[in-house]
Amino acid sequence: MIRCIRHTAAFSFLLLVALLVNAARVQVVETERYGANPANRRVPIARYEKPRGAVLVEGSPVTGSRDSGGRLRYERTYTDGPLYAPVTGFSSQTYGTSLLERAEDGILSGVDDRLTAFPWWDRLTRTHRRGGDVHTTINARMQRAAFAGLGGKKGAVAAVEPRTGRILTLVSTPSYEPGVLSGNGAAVDEAWRGLNGAARRPMLNRALQETYPPGSTFKVVTAAAALESGRVTDIDARTDAPDPYTLPGTATRLGNAAKDCEDAPLRYAFRASCNTVFARLGAELGLRTMAATARRFGFNDDRLRIPSPVAPSTFDTRMDRAQLALSAIGQYDTAATPLQMAMVAAVVANGGQLAPPYLVDKVTDAGGVMVAAGPHRPTRQVVGPATAQQLQELMIDVVEHGSGRRAALKGVTVGGKTGTAQHGVRNEGMPYAWFISWAREKDGYEPAVAVAVVVEDAAADRADISGGGSAAPIARAVMAEAVRQGPAR
Repeated sequence: MIRCIRHTAAFSFLLLVALLVNAARVQVVETERYGANPANRRVPIARYEKPRGAVLVEGSPVTGSRDSGGRLRYERTYTDGPLYAPVTGFSSQTYGTSLLERAEDGILSGVDDRLTAFPWWDRLTRTHRRGGDVHTTINARMQRAAFAGLGGKKGAVAAVEPRTGRILTLVSTPSYEPGVLSGNGAAVDEAWRGLNGAARRPMLNRALQETYPPGSTFKVVTAAAALESGRVTDIDARTDAPDPYTLPGTATRLGNAAKDCEDAPLRYAFRASCNTVFARLGAELGLRTMAATARRFGFNDDRLRIPSPVAPSTFDTRMDRAQLALSAIGQYDTAATPLQMAMVAAVVANGGQLAPPYLVDKVTDAGGVMVAAGPHRPTRQVVGPATAQQLQELMIDVVEHGSGRRAALKGVTVGGKTGTAQHGVRNEGMPYAWFISWAREKDGYEPAVAVAVVVEDAAADRADISGGGSAAPIARAVMAEAVRQGPAR
C-alpha cells in the first residue's frame, strides 16, 4: 500500500513538473507566437486599456486619447489634425499606425523597455505601462505659416535648422483628419476607403514620401561639383557655354528660357538659370564627379530615418553624357523629396556641413522623466567652406537681383534658388514650382533656417507656375517666422 502511494505521489509530482514546464514554455518561449495570433484578443484589449502617450509640439500635445467605453477602450484624438498629420500620421485600431505614430509606437503604447527599470518583471506580471510622450522639433508658427501658404494647392514644405538638423516644418497638402481613422466601426472603414480613393491623395506625405524632378534647384549641386572639382575657379569668369547647347552624342539642342546665356559666367548663369551652362558643366565634370557630389548631399541614401522612413532621392549612376547633362539641370530621372532639397539648402547655409535631419527632440515617460534624447548625429562635410561661401553668394544674388525677389526679407540675408520642373509625357504636365532657400540675420553668421517648397497644383495658368511666383512667397513666410523667433532652443 505504501509503495502504491509513493508511486502515485511520484507520478503526481511528475505531472506537476510537466504542467510547470509547459506553463513556462507558453509564458516564455511561445509568448510572441501566441501574442501575434489574430484570435488572441488580450493583446489589443491590453494595448487600448490605457491612454496612448502624446505627440508634442513645443511642449503642447497635438494628440490625445478618448474613452470610447468599448472593449478597445481608448481611441486616438488629434488637435489640428490636418495641420500635423504629415508629422504624426495616424493611429487606428483597425488599420494600424503610420509616420511618427508608427516609428515611436513602442514609446506611445507603453511597451518600450526604456519606460521601466525592470522590463522583465513587467513582462512576467503582464503589467501594461502607460505610454510615454514624444517631443518633436516642429515649430508651431512656422508649421502654420507653411500650411496657410500652400492653402488648397497640392504641394509640400520642409524646413530644417541648418546647424543642428532639427526639422522645424513638415507640411503636405491637401491633408486629412487622422482622427476619422482612430476607432474600429463602419465609419472608420468608410473613411479609409474615401481617403485612399481620393484623386488628390491626401494621405500621401509629399514632404517625405514623394519625389519630384528638382529642376533648376539641382543647379546648386552642379555648381558645388564645379567649384569643388576646380572646373570653375572664378564665378565671374566666362564659361565658353554655347546657346543652344547640343547634347553630347545627339542632335538634340538644349536652349534657355533666359537671355544672354551664351558664354555666361557662373554667377549670371545661376541667377538667370541658364540650362546650357549647367548642362555643359555636368557633362564635362563626368558621371563619377556628379554622382559623388550628389551622394554627399544625401542623394541615393535609402537609410534616412527621422525616425519615419524617408523616400530616397535619386541621381542615376548609369547614364550617357547626354543624360548626365540633363540630370545636371534636375531633369532626366533625377528626383528629390522636399526634405532632401531643404538639406541641400542647409549645407550651403551651414558652411558646407550637413547635420542629418531629425524630428524627435526627446521622449519622456508618463511622469515627464526623459528616457531618451534625440539622435543628434554628427555633422559631415559635404563641400569646403570656400565653396559654401561662393554658393551663398550665388543664392543671395538670386534673391537680390534674380527670380527669387519675392523671398526677400527686410533686414535679413536670404539666399535662394527657383526651379520649374517639367514632367509628364513629352513634358506636357503642369510644371512643378520649386524654391529652396535659407535665411540668417543681416549681421549674423548662424543661419536660422533652410526651406524647400514644391507646388504641384495645376489650377493656375502654365505661365503663372514658377518657383519665384508660386513657391518663393511660401518660403518667405516660413523664413520670416524663423527669424522673428530667433534660434530654436
